[in-house]
Amino acid sequence: MKKNIAILGSTGSIGTQALEVVDAFPDRFTVSVLTGGRNIELLIAQAIKYKPKYVVVAHDEAIHQLKAGLVGLDIIILSGNQGLVEVVQDPAIDLVLNAIVGSAGLEPTCKAICSGKDIALANKETLVVAGELVMGLVKKHGVQMLPVDSEHSAIFQCLVGEHLNPIEKIFLTASGGPFRGQDRAFLAGVTKEQALKHPNWSMGAKITIDSASLMNKGLEVIEAKWLFDLKAEQIDVVVHPQSIVHSMVQFQDGSIKAQLGLPDMKLPIQYAMAYPTRVCNDFERFDFAKYGCLDFHKPDMETFRNLQLAFIAMENGGNQPCVLNAANEVVVEAFLQDQISFLGMSDVIEKTMAKIGNQVVKSLEDYLWNDQEARRIAHTFLE
Repeated sequence: MKKNIAILGSTGSIGTQALEVVDAFPDRFTVSVLTGGRNIELLIAQAIKYKPKYVVVAHDEAIHQLKAGLVGLDIIILSGNQGLVEVVQDPAIDLVLNAIVGSAGLEPTCKAICSGKDIALANKETLVVAGELVMGLVKKHGVQMLPVDSEHSAIFQCLVGEHLNPIEKIFLTASGGPFRGQDRAFLAGVTKEQALKHPNWSMGAKITIDSASLMNKGLEVIEAKWLFDLKAEQIDVVVHPQSIVHSMVQFQDGSIKAQLGLPDMKLPIQYAMAYPTRVCNDFERFDFAKYGCLDFHKPDMETFRNLQLAFIAMENGGNQPCVLNAANEVVVEAFLQDQISFLGMSDVIEKTMAKIGNQVVKSLEDYLWNDQEARRIAHTFLE
């Protein structure tokens, strides 16, 4: 039977590649929902091609343009967060692929889980902001949380068949981004144009800046804690410039399993969408003979302080990961608008975490309040 897929964030990097997977396997997947942000023309083109039941645009003011572009098609058109929340609860949907960028992906994910949907998660902020709440809902409703990030997909794949064997440690690999090996004096003057040139991966602007600052790896550390039920001391990060080893698991006997492959996001996307089946494809294969060596070394957390701040937030728990993420979203947008320096981003995040302090959070409303309060405070530090 075909899987009915809802793709949240279909116009972004992950969303467009997910649709390439749908194109490659039309007998396996049907697109029921497409949602997008500001790229309305692409969202219209996708809707015309795939003819989903629903199309949702993030911004209310764009709905008129969307409706004009889809005149005559039997498609339900909605907007805003309420539209996202509504469509993920449709009984016909089997899998929700959440590729929204930022904490906006949290509430739709929670609603989808409560409606019994399996989740293919590319929106790491969902677990960074409210990992305890979300994974509690996953357990309560008996659904699957299938990671799409290449690192977490690698860990997930390494753990298949190992449910009786406790994890001693996981190693999340990081390319090191475009500034690997540079010192703080160099980072003080880098521009957004430099930061947007990732050496290995093609991603959206926000994730690319996060990769340059190592915040992306920090968010992945927190995500891994919740996905795999780990303690802080069980998570390590290693810089691996070639991005061939996507991550590793060390078991209690000392043996290590790794998942390898070329840096192509379509593989973890396809794995999550088709799980538990591995589907034959025509993706380029890794050739060992082309790589003389694979390098690994420790990240410089004194220079790239965002990674250090993420570990601190994870260890503190409570509202701190939520605050870290919200402040980071504010400063990344400011950096892209030339309103703050590269190193200044860490300063504002740290000040925001200290200003709000460590608080216990129990409900979705608590997380959403902390998210908004952290954004407000981060903006005051920017000003």
